[in-house]
Amino acid sequence: MELRRIADLPPYSFAIVERSKAEAAALGMEVFDFGFGNPDLPSPPLAVNELRSAALDPASHRYSVSRGIPDLRSAFSERYLSQWGVSLDPEREVVATMGAKEGLTHLMWLLLSAGDSALAPDPSYPIHSFAPKLAGAETIRVPIFSTDDGGAGFLRSLDEAYRSCPVKPRVLIVSFPHNPTTLTVGLEFMEELVAWARSAGVFIVHDFAYSDTYFGEQPPSILQVPGAKDVAVEAVTLTKSFSMAGWRIGALAGNPDVVAALVRLKSYIDYGSFKPIQLAATAALVRGGSYVGTLNDEYRRRRDALVGGLNSEGWPTATPEGTMFVWTRIPSRFEMGSADFAYHLATTTGVVVSPGAAFGQNGEGWVRFALIEEVSRIEGALRALKGI
Repeated sequence: MELRRIADLPPYSFAIVERSKAEAAALGMEVFDFGFGNPDLPSPPLAVNELRSAALDPASHRYSVSRGIPDLRSAFSERYLSQWGVSLDPEREVVATMGAKEGLTHLMWLLLSAGDSALAPDPSYPIHSFAPKLAGAETIRVPIFSTDDGGAGFLRSLDEAYRSCPVKPRVLIVSFPHNPTTLTVGLEFMEELVAWARSAGVFIVHDFAYSDTYFGEQPPSILQVPGAKDVAVEAVTLTKSFSMAGWRIGALAGNPDVVAALVRLKSYIDYGSFKPIQLAATAALVRGGSYVGTLNDEYRRRRDALVGGLNSEGWPTATPEGTMFVWTRIPSRFEMGSADFAYHLATTTGVVVSPGAAFGQNGEGWVRFALIEEVSRIEGALRALKGI
């Protein structure tokens, strides 16, 4: 049988990473795994305790609601108010999702169809370029390079891409702090982006996955910009903020019409996350704020150890101000593409990284390290890299 929608999907990039890791292990090497952004740090104990308690209640085992329980949506609203000064109506402007990825992908079904197009950065997290394709639309990739220009170059590239399109794009998918380049932006950038979207008639979907993973000033929410709700929604998740990756819980917030449309679509698709997970997420949002700082302190230690070590080994590497990644150029002495280099690195040193090309054409020549090994293991990886 001929299958629909997946014909143009390449092998998922992280499956390639897993294969190189398996080959390194088969060679008997000690594996240092920096490939997949899968947090190794434990979830907040208060969330685990809430999950355990709620799971013992038989009433929790029934269907939940696809839009999310009221307490969870209120908790997201309260967090937006306390963290970014953004007022959200939990009934009209927030819908719970099974992580940011699920919400963003289903949202594309509502915003795009065959003949439409969307703009997305290149490089970018893979779902940002492939979610529009799953909706039958085309993705137009916009170069994003510098990590130290505050996003100014991306704005110029964005406008150039838009003007050159014969059929004007309907949607722009962005994510700051940015995976994989770690680019962070300020509120002024968000203001310019909203103004551009309003003038171009483009709707913004901002994946705010790293809203709480930062090492300097707190990243801005796009919803802080006055009038942003007219032209934007924002996806947030507990995956990185609270190290709750496997729980699959997040929210989409902003434009009430778009939120309402996603609520309606989800009512036909799912009954929401398991209620104990929603109750545990509510507890984390309301009472777990200090845990975010604990996670960031550990990521900072790992970042400093890795960046310092790479630079000392002749890998010129910028210090990221956000995300749980380090993005670095392949040293010029290696004359090979990023996929071949990542394979070479894994099978000669045991150090597993993601090839930059997995994130788009403009990622070629780079690799991404995820900060999912503790400092002692990072030091071991750096020793393994010596002399290659």
